Amino acid sequence: MSSRTDRKKRAERHARDQEEFRCPECGGTDVVQDLEKGERICATCGLVLSDHRIDTGPEWRAFTSDEKDARSRAGAPTNYAIHDKGLSTMIDWRDHDSSGKKFSAKKRSEIYRLRKWQIRTRVHSSVDRNLAQAMSELERLSSQLGLTKSIKELAALLYRKLIIRRLARSRSIDAMVGAAIYAACRLRESPRSLEEIARHSRVTKKKIGQHYRLLVEKLKLRMPISDPANYVPRFITQLGLPGEVQQKVLEILTLAKENRTLVTGRDPRGLAAAAIYIASILTDHRVTQRDIAMAAGVTEVTVRNRYKELVNKLNITMAP
Repeated sequence: MSSRTDRKKRAERHARDQEEFRCPECGGTDVVQDLEKGERICATCGLVLSDHRIDTGPEWRAFTSDEKDARSRAGAPTNYAIHDKGLSTMIDWRDHDSSGKKFSAKKRSEIYRLRKWQIRTRVHSSVDRNLAQAMSELERLSSQLGLTKSIKELAALLYRKLIIRRLARSRSIDAMVGAAIYAACRLRESPRSLEEIARHSRVTKKKIGQHYRLLVEKLKLRMPISDPANYVPRFITQLGLPGEVQQKVLEILTLAKENRTLVTGRDPRGLAAAAIYIASILTDHRVTQRDIAMAAGVTEVTVRNRYKELVNKLNITMAP
């Protein structure tokens, strides 16, 4: 549907361009562009409609992606996960110029002083210092948890909103970063549990939970309810199970959602784990309750209890 819309828009744009450059001599609309000469020419009668057009492309040529990156003079896009959004200047630690020629002793001492002051001026206010420390912790946690770039950027944006508006004064930076990551994961429907985040963080699960509630209240966020189906792909991957098991798990969870008593007040990880255990038996790709419990971060007792509820309420016949 989107590709059809794009084609329609391109056709309309092309039609508008053709109307703008209608030939005054013969009325033709078929226009040829000569990029080398910068001319637009009527293909019907050969009249030059416009000349000396500016070429907005680069003046250099590149034949590989590496060569293109090396010759490009534009910087990287802004990145909220860097405290200065990646817009600051960096003075390299190597003491030589662009041609590889080494600096003299006088030049080296001058560059050293410039580098030192440049580092100092990058982080000159309390907000900048806070962001520098927070973004470093965010990068570490994201790497440990294997988060995608979009989740990391959203977590950085949530944290920035709190700090720049001064809504979270005298709060633990590590706990607030953990809370921002937890909120971003839920908003992007790729949830991580508080236990997982606390395992890699330097603060406790309880403290991250308190800061998460503060973040949601201050920013007035409407958090989606955790869906057990969002946990399934990650657990399936960790257990090394095939796609047919995942499909069966999602079918079981869809039936479970229709019966509200099975979902209300239940840990979504426990429901996902139990559904995986049932699906593994039904598809003859058996996995132990212990392995599933370890992958889901719940106890074996939880898996067994949710398993019994699903089998009894959904009338699932299990193979012996």
